[in-house]
Amino acid sequence: MDNVLAFLRYLESEKNFSRHTLVAYKKDIDDFRAYCTDVVSIPLTKVIYTNVRDYIVVLSKQGLTTRSINRKCAALNSFYNYLMTTSVVKIHPLEQHKSLKSKKRFIVPFGINEIEDVLNRIDTSTFPGLRDSTVIELLYSTGIRQAELIGLKTTDIDWAQQQIRVLGKRNKERIVPLIPSFVLRLKQYYEQRNALGLALAHNHLLVTNKGDKLYPTFVYRLVKTYFRGVSNKIHTSPHVLRHSFATHMLDAGADINVVKEVLGHESLAATQEYTKIQLPKLQDAYRAAHPRAKK
Repeated sequence: MDNVLAFLRYLESEKNFSRHTLVAYKKDIDDFRAYCTDVVSIPLTKVIYTNVRDYIVVLSKQGLTTRSINRKCAALNSFYNYLMTTSVVKIHPLEQHKSLKSKKRFIVPFGINEIEDVLNRIDTSTFPGLRDSTVIELLYSTGIRQAELIGLKTTDIDWAQQQIRVLGKRNKERIVPLIPSFVLRLKQYYEQRNALGLALAHNHLLVTNKGDKLYPTFVYRLVKTYFRGVSNKIHTSPHVLRHSFATHMLDAGADINVVKEVLGHESLAATQEYTKIQLPKLQDAYRAAHPRAKK
């Protein structure tokens, strides 16, 4: 069996990697294999770090961001970890590799007024409008990821407890509570979805006008289109709504550990990234309150 295929099957069966991640890993490894074959004429099992380093230079000249290059190297590192474990190779070509340093992208969350403005502007008298409103409010009120939103099934809703079951990264499940007012909107959407006879072939919760399962580009464009009309922020993606959820929760005094669990973060450090947006408020409060700051 091809080493790459064996590796991907291992990730799927043993590590429970999502289909999206498996596709990304396959592309990254296939791109490197093509480089090794076409440029340096060696198989993946004969690669040394010099080959990897030269490949990184090529990627940089192609205009790839540091973030993208690091992601590709992470995929290769995992691949060679697997080859080492299975004794296919004896020397790990990325053993001494260190991730390229990059500036962290600073994401500014939407303001509460911007989110309210968008929701108030959507015409929910039509199915598309009702669906779009449900998507945006679901992303903001729960902080779930775009992929988690798309993967929601009708069976994931617990109407009695007003909560949803979310399948996160590496197929880890978590329970996320729903805001009572949003439950009413969700029921309205759910009832109209059923009344129109959509999604008879599957049980995905959120669907297109034709009843098909939503897809990433659809959700991305949906969010961008609505927020472009009320916000001048550079980034207006579904992830900004997740960021807004976390920031607004923390601003309101929510326990960071609670926010961590709702977001599905494995470490508190990941959640703490959202606290950095509060620094301007902290500075203003400090300067207004500290006795020495008034001199």
